[in-house]
Amino acid sequence: MIDERYRTVAPVEEWLEAHRHLWSSNTVRGYATSLAQWWTFLEQRGETAKWADLGVPAVAGFLSWLRNGRTVENALVEPEKAPSPETLEARLAALISFYRWQEAVFSLPVAGRLMRGAPRRAQARGLLAHLDARSTPGPSSLVRVRRHKHGGRPPLLLPTEIQAILDGCATPDGPAGEWAGNLRDRLLFALLAETGMRLGEALGLRIGDFVMGRGGTPYVEVVPREDNPNGARVKMMRPRRVYVGTDLEQLFADYLTHLACRASELGLPISTDSPLLVNLTRPPLLAAMREGTVRDKTAALRKKGIGPTSWTPHWFRHSHATALLLAGTPEWVVSRRLGHAHVQTTLDLYGWVREAEALRAAANWKSYISAWQVTNGR
Repeated sequence: MIDERYRTVAPVEEWLEAHRHLWSSNTVRGYATSLAQWWTFLEQRGETAKWADLGVPAVAGFLSWLRNGRTVENALVEPEKAPSPETLEARLAALISFYRWQEAVFSLPVAGRLMRGAPRRAQARGLLAHLDARSTPGPSSLVRVRRHKHGGRPPLLLPTEIQAILDGCATPDGPAGEWAGNLRDRLLFALLAETGMRLGEALGLRIGDFVMGRGGTPYVEVVPREDNPNGARVKMMRPRRVYVGTDLEQLFADYLTHLACRASELGLPISTDSPLLVNLTRPPLLAAMREGTVRDKTAALRKKGIGPTSWTPHWFRHSHATALLLAGTPEWVVSRRLGHAHVQTTLDLYGWVREAEALRAAANWKSYISAWQVTNGR
């Protein structure tokens, strides 16, 4: 990260370097964006020299600056495209993480000014309450982001929209099993739709990670690796196995045939350890597909009017989880399939699905109370 004079911002670079091998590239990129905006805010204030000696007023001003289009801290009229509360929370979380690390490593006092610790006086608790670790209040930020009460539901793709995206990449051409279009892109989006994988996990797949059923159920191995040439990483480096259907297996087989033919034309070797999703038409040929290529493809599809106006590849993950819960799949199964560290994460993101279904089922309350009636006429 560089400042307005094109000099490296050493404190931020040190923090990023310490976390590059711990987090996924998307997480690091998002936190780097947040800290770049924080540094720009300090530059506009003329306070970059005081970065290690700031407090709540500066952080509150930073959030106001973000809300007002990164131009001024105070404005009478909110801009039309103000960042969402979720975006502001992400920016604040990155800032808090940065200063907590600086406090732990270099004993800088900023985090202590930004965090509210455990209250000195707490309400009386039961005799054995100390045995429950969850009853101990933890530190929280003194600066908060106000969220809208009606928010909280992740964006979804409808089945017809998912099919339109897949067909916008490639479609079957004739009875011979040929495909017209970009088969690699169709396989990528079909993987995201059917497995709920994160984009980085899909881009990090190798040919041998897709195991064909051969009479059983095919599956995809999500394998944490640190040597992917495109920088793709598995979040939290947690391996898992995701079972898939025969349609995706057939699509994989068609793509693998196409990939083998293309490699033969180019005279380049491939093996089970080769990247699964690669460049087929532009250099470097057969190199692992990068996230930027996916963003370009997504933008091209949106420009053609395919899918919602602002959809991203991550919407496939939300749609996959929602579909499983609507079908009655237990939350713990969905959590393991998605690779969440805790089932509570699944409940926090998709708990509204079961809540809506429960409320809808309550409309049939008369059928429930019919069992309460006494049959002898009393």
